[in-house]
Amino acid sequence: MVIRIAAVGDVHLDEDVVGRFRPALEELPECADVLLLAGDLTRHGTEAEARCVAEEFGGLAVPVVTVLGNHDHQCDQVPQVVKVLEEAGITVLEGNGVVLDCAGGRLGIAGVKGFGGGFAGRCASDFGEPEMKAFVRTTTDSADRLGAALRSLDCDMLVALTHYAPVPDTLAGEPLEIYPFLGSYQLGQAIDSAPTALALHGHAHAGTERGTTPGGVRVRNVAHPVIKQAYSVFHVGDQLDTDQVSPLGQSGIQRSWS
Repeated sequence: MVIRIAAVGDVHLDEDVVGRFRPALEELPECADVLLLAGDLTRHGTEAEARCVAEEFGGLAVPVVTVLGNHDHQCDQVPQVVKVLEEAGITVLEGNGVVLDCAGGRLGIAGVKGFGGGFAGRCASDFGEPEMKAFVRTTTDSADRLGAALRSLDCDMLVALTHYAPVPDTLAGEPLEIYPFLGSYQLGQAIDSAPTALALHGHAHAGTERGTTPGGVRVRNVAHPVIKQAYSVFHVGDQLDTDQVSPLGQSGIQRSWS
């Protein structure tokens, strides 16, 4: 039993680039059962840009599931953005999950945008000024909702989808000074609280593709500037050891665009 998952994040669509992904996306049924989008779908989070995303990623022959990113919040039009995406048939997750019936089994996807805060030994704490407490509690709340969503899903394979990074491994290449604004160890703890097979995120444009949570869950940074193609494809299933969950970049299955 194998489920094929295509994923990309940080596509930052607007009217200037709409259409560039679509040719590769039309080929998805040949190599994937589902497409996951790891946030930053737009440049500034406007309703008009969301319509570009709907045009590009709506109406595909496979289900599309997404979380939003920080860019998608910029213009404070999140309700409008979500409405446009959902009307295009795209499932938007934020602290909840969905189970899809795929040829290889029932795939559970739990998603949340996530937030910053940093990682073990170099993280913010819930102490001091109200502003700092609010910052850390935003992260804690987000991670708690992700963990609860993961643990609630009745499925054969479980995937976590976030925008912010759950581990520092996939941030390698970014300046150390901005790690606290790229992710949080609490997201990794949430992922480890359930039998998660794979965790996908974006946000770190100059980061690294591969990482692992403290509990051994494979983490992949699928930000478009990192994978440099329309999407990566991952196989998860009983026939694969979890250590072998990896993008099939050398098999010709991935599709690129220029």
